[in-house]
Amino acid sequence: MLRTFIVGLGRSGRELHLPVLLRLRRRFPDLFSASPPLGYDTGPAGGPDDDPEIEIVGSLAAARLRLDPAATLVHVCTPPGERAGVLAALGELGFVNVLVEKPLADTAEALAELAAVREKYGLRMAVVAPWLHSTLTERLADLVESGRFGPLRHIRIRQHKPRIHRTLNSAGHRTAFDVEPPHAVGVALRLAGDADVTGAALTDVDVGGRRVPGMGGAELTLRHHSGVVSRLECDLTSPRRERRIELDFASGRVVGHYPVGSEDHYAHLTASPVDGPPAESVFPDLALDACLLDAYRHLAGDDPDDAVLDARVRRQMQVVRLLDAAKHMSGSRTEARDAG
Repeated sequence: MLRTFIVGLGRSGRELHLPVLLRLRRRFPDLFSASPPLGYDTGPAGGPDDDPEIEIVGSLAAARLRLDPAATLVHVCTPPGERAGVLAALGELGFVNVLVEKPLADTAEALAELAAVREKYGLRMAVVAPWLHSTLTERLADLVESGRFGPLRHIRIRQHKPRIHRTLNSAGHRTAFDVEPPHAVGVALRLAGDADVTGAALTDVDVGGRRVPGMGGAELTLRHHSGVVSRLECDLTSPRRERRIELDFASGRVVGHYPVGSEDHYAHLTASPVDGPPAESVFPDLALDACLLDAYRHLAGDDPDDAVLDARVRRQMQVVRLLDAAKHMSGSRTEARDAG
């Protein structure tokens, strides 16, 4: 049974993690401490301090006085560039169970620093990767592994959403590669194996006389060692929301749609063999719920399944390395805005 401590109370911590946690606490009372979650905001005020669902503390040290580190899971929801420093501070205070938002870091150098911190303090780490806990992803993986439509040839993922206002008013991300593509790259690696970056590009936000370099959208091409080619597209200036994945097989085509927001948690899947009619299905897909629940189950015991957690962390580290290579290829490492 673990107590919850959320570090970083921006959109990720307060608007995504907290509501899911409250829902899970009601469904699985034996897994979560009955004490309310604690929260600490590392940046500007992330919301009201009188929120009845969470107790706000003024520092990490203040939280330590109220928590048993061995019986606490810390959600690290700070911007990617701050993660290693926050984890080091938590490690110094004795916290060992951490759930880190994606991406783990925004540069290869920051990733190396984070890995060193993890090793130094013996952190038991899980990563927030909802698409890898998605029912849709599981069904896509089953289709790939079953060989039902023959070998997989191509993957295309489109991630479109309107994000202009947040981009103009928040500097939490340096480039569009750090917003939606970590989800897509993780799924591509899950379905087709390790890969190299063969193409990458960024566009800017340019509206009302204001320009934010590298935050309009991103394109990324991966050539997997298995021979599969993945094309990933992200548009953060789109007027519509879309999270679409297309798999082209030797003998069929599959199109899936991930849920695009908290207002509806249903995924859509259409499988079309070359020699038959398409089969369509719609099903619940509470991916973030599944992701957080899995983290608590793995870390709640005295002997968590470290091999599983380590494998997942390694995959997310590879996601960061690929995105870092994409940033170098697109030139964004020299032009991207300061995220501080």
